[in-house]
Amino acid sequence: MSEGALRDRVAIITGGGTGLGRAIADELSRLGAKVVVASRRLEVVEQAAREIEDAGGEALAVRVDVRSPEQVQDLLERARERFGYVDTLVNNAAGNFRVPAEEMSVNAWNAVIDIVLNGTWYCTQTVGREMISAGGGVILNIGTTAAFHGGPSTVHSACAKAGVLAMTRTLAVEWARHNIRVNILIPGPTEETGAVGQLFSDESDYEKVLQGVPLKRLARRQELADAAVYLVSDYAAYINGENLIVDGGRWLGRDHYSDELV
Repeated sequence: MSEGALRDRVAIITGGGTGLGRAIADELSRLGAKVVVASRRLEVVEQAAREIEDAGGEALAVRVDVRSPEQVQDLLERARERFGYVDTLVNNAAGNFRVPAEEMSVNAWNAVIDIVLNGTWYCTQTVGREMISAGGGVILNIGTTAAFHGGPSTVHSACAKAGVLAMTRTLAVEWARHNIRVNILIPGPTEETGAVGQLFSDESDYEKVLQGVPLKRLARRQELADAAVYLVSDYAAYINGENLIVDGGRWLGRDHYSDELV
């Protein structure tokens, strides 16, 4: 995709200061979009915004806890104040960690459900209302194969992401009449992301995951960012309600992160 292809876009990226979210924000900016990088860690998104602007882009850093509808509303208002409108939303903010289901505390369950499912909903509904008023937009959610395969030792995340998958498909139909497309991108294990450190930082676990990927490597962040910007671009104007899996073919023959990791 050529530089300037997304020149008229204004995009909010939650979890946009690090990992996959940062890679998506960088690529959106490279293609001409104005980006709002949002996260609970203000210093991280401020640094991301500075670096994006140093590279010639336009960026706004906003501290937001997606678990708070009030903070999400403030995020939208600040984006509109700076750029005038928002027509693209990337719901990337997430949380996950491994724990046996029978040992999971109520707080552990709620922490992930609140960020992944509730947070995605608050952002989607808030920005979706803006898009409806404006006559259209694009929403991209970030998912996981655990949403349909299950995720031993990550039942909270698997359930939350399954809800996000259902949300994606439901709103893709319900909001199509408003000219809003809603899709979900499902990455495989990806280099330089928090999920790798959280879920299989041990070298032996890492090797087991690697051997389960037919291409015998992890995804690169840029490869996921390329897929993300395609889905929000006009090149994907007829793609709606789709879940694009980018995992090197791992899900076709996978056994979770190997039952041995449970």
